[in-house]
Amino acid sequence: MTNKFKKNCVPNSEGFFGNYGGKFLPPQLEKPFAEIIEAYNKIQDDASFISELRSIRKHFQGRPTPVFHAKTLSDNNGGAQIYLKREDLNHTGAHKINHCMGEGLLAKYMGKKKLIAETGAGQHGVALATAAAYFGLECEIHMGDVDIVKQAPNVSRMQLLGAKVVPVSFGLKTLKEAVDSAFMAYLEDYENSIYCIGSVVGPHPFPLMVRDFQKVVGIEAREQFFEMTGNLPDVVTACVGGGSNAIGLFSAFLNDPCEIIGVEPLGTGTKIGEHAATMTYGTEGIIHGFKCYLLQDEAGEPAPVYSCASGLDYPGVGPEHCYLKDTGRVEYTTCLDSECRDAFFKLSRQEGIIPAIESAHALAFALKKAKEMDTGSILVNLSGRGDKDLDYVIENWGTGD
Repeated sequence: MTNKFKKNCVPNSEGFFGNYGGKFLPPQLEKPFAEIIEAYNKIQDDASFISELRSIRKHFQGRPTPVFHAKTLSDNNGGAQIYLKREDLNHTGAHKINHCMGEGLLAKYMGKKKLIAETGAGQHGVALATAAAYFGLECEIHMGDVDIVKQAPNVSRMQLLGAKVVPVSFGLKTLKEAVDSAFMAYLEDYENSIYCIGSVVGPHPFPLMVRDFQKVVGIEAREQFFEMTGNLPDVVTACVGGGSNAIGLFSAFLNDPCEIIGVEPLGTGTKIGEHAATMTYGTEGIIHGFKCYLLQDEAGEPAPVYSCASGLDYPGVGPEHCYLKDTGRVEYTTCLDSECRDAFFKLSRQEGIIPAIESAHALAFALKKAKEMDTGSILVNLSGRGDKDLDYVIENWGTGD
């Protein structure tokens, strides 16, 4: 395979990956975003910035995270062997800390005093609150009322870390509305703040910047897997909501002879409002300042979405994922809530690892794919741990007995 993806997966000067991305902003935000672009362009190759970020990752985050061979799960399932990139072992319990520490360091470089963000599952919120505490910055996290109830442990963690959690009570009161609310807050205080988007979405430069901070996942995983096995994985997979954990893993394998598959939440069915499978059922549209595949209603507005995983219930998706879908390099498939539930309990019972519900979507696909393959290997990005989901799981799924 050629190196075309290394070349083409860098957006153009306007922030477009092929037809997707860009920045569609109100006039008052043009200057603040231009400042973010200028600052990021300066620091992305700055030796002192990179050195500080590497030190943070090693001594504060706990990187590198390991690749783990889930042998018991694989043998009990029959078929290909399943390996897990253990992003759940990061400080704060998920991959989100990778870009949050980078965004916090960028804010410090720019002289900002406050970090503003949205969160769905709460992992981004916790990670950003952690970054704010580390760098001595204020922090404001916007979160839908529905997700505040579902993710109560993470709400408490954010508050303990000193963040102000802002409840969002309009619309469906979930992730899309949390982004709306956070954007409005940033609009009112952009001189002192930076909006730290929680995935590879939003206006340029965030899809590029968050991707770059998350690339460490794929770089590590590729080296670790080859060291363990002497080969590259046959299949690489991750769950996709906005798509940050997936693009972080996928980026290292785009030029390798690996099958790469993103897994979206199909929820309870294929009708509007029953799922959040954007790449599967969406069409081109604009949301939150960028162009992407988008789940839309008959009026062309963002459609209501649902997933048992709060971090996946977003009607849009990262523009680089859209580009990778159109080129055919990455395949996108779906996972039902019921399949996710089964995978959640299997990993918990058979390997002693309680995954985030988001991550269990990718694991569910891996279990199904492994049986189809008979032999070979599958690398799954276990993007987060399930502590945050325990109340929801016990209330809705019981203990798996």
